[in-house]
Amino acid sequence: MAKLINITIDGRNILTEEGRNLVDVAKENGFFIPSLCYFESIESPLGTCRTCTCRINGKFGPACTEKVREGLTVEVNAPDLKDMRKALVEMMFAEGNHICPSCEKSGNCDLQHMGYELGIAISRFPHLFKDRLIDYDAKRMIMEHNRCIKCMRCVVEIKNDDGKNVFSYQNRGNETYVGIDYNEEKKLTREQAIHAMNICPTGAIIVRGESYGMPFGFRKFDKSSTRPDYNTPVKSNNNKRKGKPKKKTIATVSLAGCFGCHMSLLDIDTELLDIVELVSFHKSPITDIKKFSKRCDVGIVEGSVCNDENVETLRAFREQCDLLVAVGECAIWGGLPSMRNSIPLAECMEEAYLNCVTSEEGNTIIPYHKDLPKMLDRVYESREIVKIDYFIPGCPPDAQHIWKAVKNLLWDENYSILYSEFKYD
Repeated sequence: MAKLINITIDGRNILTEEGRNLVDVAKENGFFIPSLCYFESIESPLGTCRTCTCRINGKFGPACTEKVREGLTVEVNAPDLKDMRKALVEMMFAEGNHICPSCEKSGNCDLQHMGYELGIAISRFPHLFKDRLIDYDAKRMIMEHNRCIKCMRCVVEIKNDDGKNVFSYQNRGNETYVGIDYNEEKKLTREQAIHAMNICPTGAIIVRGESYGMPFGFRKFDKSSTRPDYNTPVKSNNNKRKGKPKKKTIATVSLAGCFGCHMSLLDIDTELLDIVELVSFHKSPITDIKKFSKRCDVGIVEGSVCNDENVETLRAFREQCDLLVAVGECAIWGGLPSMRNSIPLAECMEEAYLNCVTSEEGNTIIPYHKDLPKMLDRVYESREIVKIDYFIPGCPPDAQHIWKAVKNLLWDENYSILYSEFKYD
């Protein structure tokens, strides 16, 4: 029988069995410690991602490599620890090309889930947009190096029936990547290959012919949060707004995007009738007003900045709006349009206009005219051009998320975003 010991987590005494993993003990007792490399069946724990860093007996250390023992004192939720974990996850998003709406594992991705749990709307670090090769040479699977976070799960866990490793680290330092042994990979059974795909915390390992695709609400991380306080809305006790509030003016614009965020903006059904009593839309595709004729309280921007016209429009919104809100992944960090950032502009234009199979014969020219907006060298996020006051992630964001945030900005209303409303896709 295991020996019972006492440990302390955030000042609370906990009775548990000696030698158990700290991450598991904390989870059982209602303490959320994020982790991306930790996997229950891997012993010894990897400790590679460091997102589970806590203060253990006064020193920083990964919780996943810690076995509980008598008198262990752990800090989990100190402000500096929370910020450190957010920074680590933000760096992973910025370092890789994690475009959630185009990823097979969206909704089932551990990295995406950690972003939700930590409430990350935007990365404090610039996105690198590296152009890493995608390995299609293996017989059964594809290795998407743009999404790999080098957690080492697959390297340690995945073996074929001969006991041979299929994955291994290649190169060193910043050039390290996870390579596949093609000969050993051929020997994997279908179940072993699917296990490799599932054990990957991102969408880096894709098995040919297999799919994660399923409707929203049925995916692993759509509805349920690990944090017990995240699934219950916090009721507002704000009494500042009494009676009918003063009507406010909103302007909206769609830059380089699909207009999906505007559609979501209107997707609040009958609540739209209440909204129009509180706000009026000025310059917006919704009203078809082309130019500002008055100053607006809030400007809502969707879409990324791809050409000089987008730059001019965005700067005008900054000048004419008291508050500027970036809505959706395109406006926040580039989103789907930013997929061209890893490719030189000349190549993109040649592929679109000269090499495109749908181009008419003899009509393969790159259009150029003084009235056409000039393409920028890359796709820019809105905050690189002007100051942005608030960010609402999603592709598109949930309508409730948008209006809760906007009403908070306009009338200082308290609000809480449900886990199911905070999404990147």
